[in-house]
Amino acid sequence: MHLREEISNSVKDAMKTKDSVRLSTLRLVNAAIKDRDIAARAEDRCDGIEDSEIMALLSKMVKQREESASTYEDNGRPELAERERSEIDVIRAFMPTPLSEDELKEVIEGYVRDSGATCLKSMGKIMGQLKADYAGRVDMGKAGAIVKGHLCN
Repeated sequence: MHLREEISNSVKDAMKTKDSVRLSTLRLVNAAIKDRDIAARAEDRCDGIEDSEIMALLSKMVKQREESASTYEDNGRPELAERERSEIDVIRAFMPTPLSEDELKEVIEGYVRDSGATCLKSMGKIMGQLKADYAGRVDMGKAGAIVKGHLCN
């Protein structure tokens, strides 16, 4: 089953169980996907966006909510921060489990070794490969720092 279908089925389940937080979050996800589909059609991609693009969208939505939760906490609004964290949990249910830091280091070491990269000029190539192979499973900020560490040594 495709990710798009999973999300649609979860919307129906949330309606049946009257889970308002889950339902509103999934509706936001669907709206974001439809926005991207419209943009994709303008580029002559009639089928809309692919699962990998949906995964990137979900990652972005999680990151936005993490930042919002942090801001709410800093401003003394724990109830709003908790709402953001609840939405994060709903969104993450559709994402693959992220790579641990050790797994990420191991993957990056393999990419550096296989590509024969020795300088920072090769960083873009390695990051692109990582993004393609592990969409939605990697914090690209952490990955960038690890790649730099390997290439600068």
